[in-house]
Amino acid sequence: MANPINKTFHTQITILSLILLLYPLVANSYKPDYNLAINCGYSTNTTSLDNRIWVGDDDIENSNLLSFTEPKTTNQSFITKPISLSNTQIPFTTARVSISNFTYSFPINITNSPVFIRLHFYPTSYQNFELSNAIFSVEVNNNLTLLKNFNASLWLHHDDNEENIIKEYCIQIKPNENLLNITFIPNNKNNVSYAFINGIEVVSMPSFLYYSDLDDLNYHIRSVHTGTTDYKIQKDKALEMVYRVNVGENQVPPNQDTGMFRNWDNDYPRYLKKQYSNSISSGYRDHLNYLKNTVPNYTAPEVVYLTSRSYGTNANEDYNVTWSFEVDSSFTYMVRLHFCEFDIHITDQTYRVFKIFIDDTLAEGLVDVFFWNGGRLIPIHRDYAVTMYPKEGNSHIERVNLSIKLQRLPDHTPTRYRDVLLNGIEIFKISNNNKNLAGVNPKYLPPKEPLLPSPQSNSKSSTIVIFIAVGVSCLLLAAVVGMIVFVRRRRKFQSHLETEERSWQTKKEGSSTLPSYLCRYFTIAEIKAATNNFDDIFIIGVGGFGNVYKGYIDGVTPVAIKRLKPGSQQGVNEFMNEIELLSQLRHIHLVSLIGYCNEGAEMILVYDFMQRGTLCEYLYGSDNELLTWKQRLEILLGAARGLHYLHTGAKQNIIHRDVKSTNILLDEKWVAKVSDFGLSKVGPTGMSMTHVSTVVKGSLGYLDPEYYMRQRLTVKSDVYSFGVVLLEVLCARPPLVRSLDKKTSSLVIWFQRCYKEDSILEDMVDPFIKDSITTKCLKYYSQMVLSCLHDDGNQRMSMSDVVGALEFALQLVMSEEDSRLSETQEKEKSVQRLPLLQFTSDDASDKCFTSSSDDYGSHTSKASTISARTEDQLMLSGSAFSEIGNPRAR
Repeated sequence: MANPINKTFHTQITILSLILLLYPLVANSYKPDYNLAINCGYSTNTTSLDNRIWVGDDDIENSNLLSFTEPKTTNQSFITKPISLSNTQIPFTTARVSISNFTYSFPINITNSPVFIRLHFYPTSYQNFELSNAIFSVEVNNNLTLLKNFNASLWLHHDDNEENIIKEYCIQIKPNENLLNITFIPNNKNNVSYAFINGIEVVSMPSFLYYSDLDDLNYHIRSVHTGTTDYKIQKDKALEMVYRVNVGENQVPPNQDTGMFRNWDNDYPRYLKKQYSNSISSGYRDHLNYLKNTVPNYTAPEVVYLTSRSYGTNANEDYNVTWSFEVDSSFTYMVRLHFCEFDIHITDQTYRVFKIFIDDTLAEGLVDVFFWNGGRLIPIHRDYAVTMYPKEGNSHIERVNLSIKLQRLPDHTPTRYRDVLLNGIEIFKISNNNKNLAGVNPKYLPPKEPLLPSPQSNSKSSTIVIFIAVGVSCLLLAAVVGMIVFVRRRRKFQSHLETEERSWQTKKEGSSTLPSYLCRYFTIAEIKAATNNFDDIFIIGVGGFGNVYKGYIDGVTPVAIKRLKPGSQQGVNEFMNEIELLSQLRHIHLVSLIGYCNEGAEMILVYDFMQRGTLCEYLYGSDNELLTWKQRLEILLGAARGLHYLHTGAKQNIIHRDVKSTNILLDEKWVAKVSDFGLSKVGPTGMSMTHVSTVVKGSLGYLDPEYYMRQRLTVKSDVYSFGVVLLEVLCARPPLVRSLDKKTSSLVIWFQRCYKEDSILEDMVDPFIKDSITTKCLKYYSQMVLSCLHDDGNQRMSMSDVVGALEFALQLVMSEEDSRLSETQEKEKSVQRLPLLQFTSDDASDKCFTSSSDDYGSHTSKASTISARTEDQLMLSGSAFSEIGNPRAR
């Protein structure tokens, strides 16, 4: 995205801004090995206002620095100037323009470090060239696409405050490539399109500034949607810098960067949603402490870490501090957040703790910057990977909003300052598998001026208006009548739908009932080809609905094909329900529906293939390898996130209604995905509605007793079913075993009795994980299960609470592993860390979840008193169950 130097100065110039102008806080801390700035269309070298030398591309003396090639035709490029030169900054006073391809080549001998490429565009009309015809693509070394059909005029109108556009990229030159070739390609669909460029920068950068150091075990990129930390940005990927922001208003221009000429934009008003958060700075007294080497001193300018936004001490209401960035869908992005505690009041851990949401997903539940970096004035950054999907019902790349939200903890948590903190934001688009970074142009619809009618046309206009009014009225009346007829017929149709399944058998080949953009329609011939005519050797699952086959679509893509047999338990209603719901849902923890077939008597669903099958298969009833306790928690966390998305993240609240271990599938990386949406229902839609009245459907052993008894379905019904899954994972046995005695045949009843008798570990826990689950973690986990299984749905946790609880349980396991590894070497640190994980209640009772009168089912826990600081840590750890409102962040 365009990220030019902002020329609009804030009306109130702060003291820090004056100091920046007169005495920059930090000198350049990185000296590039390669640094070349090209002033395109200029014949001599020039010096910009910030004293940087720009080399003219038409100067023969610079031929050793770069070369320029183009086809030897009559349509060769030429240099020109803008017709109206309102931007007098270098390199925007001249341009190179051509209706043919042209290439800049740089003899770069740096193969061990990546480079910045910055392309500077001044979108305006040039001699004999209209701006609207500037449509072109840009490629690097003929294998990496930076821009595709880039329309400069649309980008200009997209950001009216800016006169120029800067596109910045990070690429790694391959060892066998001695040249960096940047090729500009006009759109060939017509003879009027042209390409232009005003300036090019090529600047080397540190090897691991944005790329992952595979040898650094301490560096992690957290995947927002999966919660895993194994994401890597390797050097076969290219990056596009789409946003770089100094949080706290002050812009940092390229000459005040750390030697790489990066521009740090100000966050308000362009990105910050509302400026009711405080913009704060440390003034000119402090300097950063790099002794602990948390980040290199070239990572960001000092001023980025010494300015920030916070809630402010006078805030008396809860809200999110939110930044919104428009990005291209269908790409993965690295979001880098910069932090530094410089507030003199923050002198210890737990003094300021808050939450981070990225793309409305909880990325960090407990952010303690002081704990992360170990003190004040020590900079640190955290990196996150987030994949942006198109809006529901669209499969094409489009512009969507990526949000970053900070939310403070609830008022009953003991963090000393209920505040948030952020110093800087960087967002990079990561190239896809096709080596492409190109997105789409912004949409622009120019305003149309209303035409004033002439006096002679007044009577005609009046007549036309009358006819239009009458016509519209007739259409409205016809629409109302048609709607009434449609609704009545639809009700009658739905009431008899399940008895008319045979009507589906009359459908002809290729008859699809959904638009193709929702999901693909397969013919029966394609399905038979994918499964070798439903060969039994391809069967990977069997159920009441029929068989599931592994197949290969188009001969290469593995898929799971569910073939419903006539008269199956999953009838036509469930079949269509699953198609209509799942085709419009996209989430990392939901199984994706690829397509379906409805031809003759066949009803077939085609899904992504899940390499490792169901969760149930790794708990009991098969010879598969057993899962460790940590693996089980990670899988449960993924499934909980998928259900949480159904309950709160989709366009409408969706109740799964058949949550069980066989409907939680695992891909090759053990990522959990919720499946089988045939019984799913849209949840309550009105403010006054609390439930959906419906016939009871689901699986025995998992049914919410409240739903079973009263036929009232809520999202808490899924929570109960998931609570049963939590027990399955802990005990490695089915929820109902009729062959056992009455006391143990029901897993839920057995658990509730063992919990009261404090015999869960001895009597119920899977022997395979007994030695790896601590008493502390088991107690915490059991309390979570107990809340999920509460008979009263209002007293159960919400799925957001479950997500937070599982995150904390996983944190307990990881902390316990770390403690065991470092017990002998860091005994003092281990002793200090253990209290943070302890969890009991004030009255020494086992119950930690209490009902709440709010709409979100918020739950709290308190810690026993050991010392003032230990109490803070204990209570803070319990806040994993608490949310301010909806955990998707308001």
